[in-house]
Amino acid sequence: MNQYDVAIIGSGPGGYVAAIRCAQLGMKTAIIEKYSTLGGTCLNVGCIPSKALLDSSHHYEDAIKHFEEHGIDIPGEVKVNLKQMIARKQSVVDQTTKGIQFLMDKNKIDVFQGVGSFKDATHVNISDDNGKVETIEAKNIIIATGSKPSTLPFIELDKERIITSTEALKLKEVPKHMIVIGGGVIGLELGQVYKRLGADVTVVEYLDRIIPGMDGALSKELMKVLKKQKVKFNLSHKVKSVERKGDEVVVKADDKKGNEVTFTGDYCLVSVGRRPYTEGLNAEAAGIKLNDTGRVEVNAHLQTNVANIYAIGDVVRGAMLAHKAEEEGTMVAELIAGQKPHIDYNLIPGVVYTWPEVAAVGKTEEELKEAGVDYKVGQFPMRALGRARASMDIDGFVKILADKVTDEVLGVHMIGARCADLITEGVTAMEFRASAEDIARMSHAHPTYAEAVKEAALAATDDRALHV
Repeated sequence: MNQYDVAIIGSGPGGYVAAIRCAQLGMKTAIIEKYSTLGGTCLNVGCIPSKALLDSSHHYEDAIKHFEEHGIDIPGEVKVNLKQMIARKQSVVDQTTKGIQFLMDKNKIDVFQGVGSFKDATHVNISDDNGKVETIEAKNIIIATGSKPSTLPFIELDKERIITSTEALKLKEVPKHMIVIGGGVIGLELGQVYKRLGADVTVVEYLDRIIPGMDGALSKELMKVLKKQKVKFNLSHKVKSVERKGDEVVVKADDKKGNEVTFTGDYCLVSVGRRPYTEGLNAEAAGIKLNDTGRVEVNAHLQTNVANIYAIGDVVRGAMLAHKAEEEGTMVAELIAGQKPHIDYNLIPGVVYTWPEVAAVGKTEEELKEAGVDYKVGQFPMRALGRARASMDIDGFVKILADKVTDEVLGVHMIGARCADLITEGVTAMEFRASAEDIARMSHAHPTYAEAVKEAALAATDDRALHV
C-alpha cells in the first residue's frame, strides 16, 4: 500500500495548490481527481473557460460596434463562428489543465485518477472508471472536492435547453432568447457572452438587486450599464416553474405584487449559486461532520472534527472563490508542516468579469452602516480619466470607504475597465492598513485607469479630487 504524508481529494485550485505547497515543504504528497483532467471546476468548466468566451465575445462586440469609430474598416459582414469560439475556449482549457499536470510532475506529486472516498480516517479508497479500487494511506488528508451548480427543487435540468453554467460553455448555437434565472456573477457573465453574440437576454432575480453580495452602488451601476446593452431585468421575481415544450422553455414567476409573469425563450440558464460537493466521499467512515447542506464543518485552522483531516475551498464556509481556496490550500499545508500562517478573509477580493468589470474588497457601505461605523466616502468616475476616454471605456467609478476618525481604508469598490486587476491595489493597501491619504499621496502613472483609485482616495481625504 502506498503511504503518504498528505493525500488531497480534489484537484481544483485549492487542492492542487495545497499539493504543491505540501511538496515544497518536503512532504510526500498524493492528489486524487475523479475526472480525467486536473484543475477542478475552475479550470475545466468555470473561471478559465468562461473568461475565454467573455474575451472572444468582447472582441466580436468591439468589431461590430467600435472598430469603425476607431478608424478600422472591415470589408464585408463580421460574423460569429461559435464553433471556433468554443474550440478556442477548449484549447485554453486543455493548455491550462496540462500545465497543472506539469506542476504535479515537477513537484513529484503522485496523481491518482478516480473517485476518492474514505475507508477510515487515514485510508482513502480510489475507484477508477473500470471499477478497480486502490487504497492509499496518509497521515493527513485534505478534502478539496469543491462545488456543483445549485438548482431549484422544482426545476428539471435536461442539460439541453434547461441548463447550468457547465452546458452554457459549450452550446452549439447562439440562443434567440436566453432566460437567466439568477442575477449573480455566473448568470451575468454568461448572459453577457450570449447577449454580445446576438441573443436576447432576460434576467429573473428573486432579490431586489443584482450581485447582492457587493456594495449597493456597484449593483446599481452594473445594472444601468447592462440595461444600456439591452439586457432585460426582472427583479423581486420568485420563479415557480420552468417547463420545456419542444424547443421552447417557459418560465413562470410571481412579481413583488404576487402577479404571475411568464417568460418564454429557447434556452434557460439556471444560475442560482453553487452547493458544496461531498457526494461519494463516504465522510461518515472517517467520522467527519457535515452540515445539512453537505458542507464540511471546520475550525479556524480548517481542521475537521477529526484531527488529521482538513477541508478547504467551496466545500467549507465562506465565499466560493478559486483564490480563496488557493489561500486555504497554502495555509493548511503550512499548518501541517508546523508553521503559523493566517488568512484575513476580509481581504479576499470579489470580481465579476462582465464588461465593465466589477471588483471589491473589504466592507460594503451597507455593512459599515449596519455595524455603526463612522465612515467617509470618496468616489471618482472613470469617464473623467484621459485613459478611459482614449479607450472608449468610460462607464463606472472607484469608491473608497475610510474610517472617519483614523482615515484607515475599510473597503474599496470599483466598476470599470480592468477593475479585476486594479482591485489588487486596494487589497495591498488594506493589507498594510493604509489610510486614504496614503493612497492619495502615491504617484500613479498617467494616463492609466489606476488614477481613478488615487482620485477616489483624494476624494475621501477632505474632498480633494483633482479632476472632477
